Amino acid sequence: MSGLAVITGASSGIGQEYARRLARQGTSLIVVGRREERLAELANEFPEVPIQTVAADIATESGLQTTIATIGNQSVTLLVNNAGVAHYGPFAELAPANATELIGVKVLAPTRLARAVVPGMIARGQGSIVNVAGMIAFSGPATLEQVGLRRSVYASSLAYTLTFSQTLQSEISQYGIGVQALLPGVVATEFHERQGMDLSQASRMTVGDVVTASLRGLELGENVTAPGVEHGHVLQKVFDADLAAFEAQSTELAARYRN
Repeated sequence: MSGLAVITGASSGIGQEYARRLARQGTSLIVVGRREERLAELANEFPEVPIQTVAADIATESGLQTTIATIGNQSVTLLVNNAGVAHYGPFAELAPANATELIGVKVLAPTRLARAVVPGMIARGQGSIVNVAGMIAFSGPATLEQVGLRRSVYASSLAYTLTFSQTLQSEISQYGIGVQALLPGVVATEFHERQGMDLSQASRMTVGDVVTASLRGLELGENVTAPGVEHGHVLQKVFDADLAAFEAQSTELAARYRN
């Protein structure tokens, strides 16, 4: 893969794996993350590859503006919206600053960054966008006992990522642009440890497998890639049910609401 890829959350985990995988293929990179030293180390691994580092917190307006300014008018062929924070916890106890950060990283930033690159992709007739979410996007109907996580804002942000990817794909696929919602399950990264969760003994997917699934999913033209779901028809049943509910609406009041 040649061209230029923008990767957020590139200082560790899935984002770092994307960066390394693409750099080995000769892809130029803009890598974004909060830990400047990690980004510098990444760039030093591939001295023969043009790598621009952006030390920025995209949960903030200044960090987002810095990232967008760095992208500028460069011809981006792949955008990977990977940055994430967890902030699990009871909604009534979730600090407003944490809720704001979570929505900033998983909702506002991917939307703004996609908006920054899509016009150029349309003009060139090619490009791909990967929005990294997670299988928790499907957990809305689950009880607390079923998932064991207090997750209202976190799960909702991932559900936005899924719907955003689906609807954006329907808008811009005609211009030769692919959009992928990447939905891994539990992955072996620093993500949970930074939230004080010890999952070292839990079964977790490797970042290598997640990125392999994503890149292969792009080749297959998948709009939704779930690396740990063996049978794709399971996902299709969910989407068919969504459409069935959408198409079942009427301008008449449903009988169950009438006196």
